[in-house]
Amino acid sequence: MSQHGGAVGLGLLVGLLARVAMLRSDYRQYPTYPHGYSTHLFMGIFAALAGAVTIPALFEKEWTAVTFFLLVAEQFRSIRGMERDSLKALEDNELVPRGSEYIESIARVFETRYYIVIVVAAATALGFEMQSVWTGLVFGAVVFMWTVLLTRVEVIGESAIVEAAPVTVRGSDVWVGDIHIFSMGLRQSREFISERAIGAILTPKNDEGRDTLANPGQRQAMLHDAASMLGVRVDLDTPEFAPQAKRDLRTGRVAVYLVPMERDQAALIEMLRRTPVLESARGRARFLKAGHPAKRGSRTGRKEVGGNDSEGGSGGNHR
Repeated sequence: MSQHGGAVGLGLLVGLLARVAMLRSDYRQYPTYPHGYSTHLFMGIFAALAGAVTIPALFEKEWTAVTFFLLVAEQFRSIRGMERDSLKALEDNELVPRGSEYIESIARVFETRYYIVIVVAAATALGFEMQSVWTGLVFGAVVFMWTVLLTRVEVIGESAIVEAAPVTVRGSDVWVGDIHIFSMGLRQSREFISERAIGAILTPKNDEGRDTLANPGQRQAMLHDAASMLGVRVDLDTPEFAPQAKRDLRTGRVAVYLVPMERDQAALIEMLRRTPVLESARGRARFLKAGHPAKRGSRTGRKEVGGNDSEGGSGGNHR
């Protein structure tokens, strides 16, 4: 297969570049630098090589090599377990944990990225074998953009309207807007919350958005992302300062309460809007045959979403 060295080399290069393009640390501080980067770059080389070798093997009818490729691709399933274990090991030291559903979502994304690298490398090698280097580059670029769009993650801002809301202390009760958060007794804590706390209310745009906000794992993910950016004035012995997200059972709205290090209301709104929608939390009632009656029933009381005068308000919630 020496005559296919150009296809393998180009596929390896483009596949590795695809992995580099998808490798970035963000406000969640994951993956870490430099050890996390190094691990994923080396794994990216293996994935790109596996994809690049496949096409020449098919051209040469080397079925044994194809079988080997399938075994290698199967090994990338362990990536999800590796990421899951790494993130769970960090949970005990997080003041605001990610939650198991958020961890599983992140691990699934990392696994998917390696499959994208394999497909991009294979498409590049195919283009090279069919015509030229430029054809391979075009094939690789088109496949990369297509797979990235296909795997795009929805964010909360697409499912809910996020608005600032005042945090008020009435007697011993803490409220965000018109949604009760909790009750407390210490006067010093009430004064501190009145001065430092910020809040927001998320109003679902539709039944699917209401289902998403109803998921406890999704709300924990929102709190973690907000705390990662703004910091939190909480310690192990001050649970009253811990971020909370409470749901209004009448309307399906969710109130977010936070006592941040940086009191930036605009940043809180932006972080909540950018929080990814977890796959396990995404509302799917409209896509299920059994959910159609509930969907029709919710249309008759559409004002429940975002309203204050109706009872129930969880018609689309199938959790």
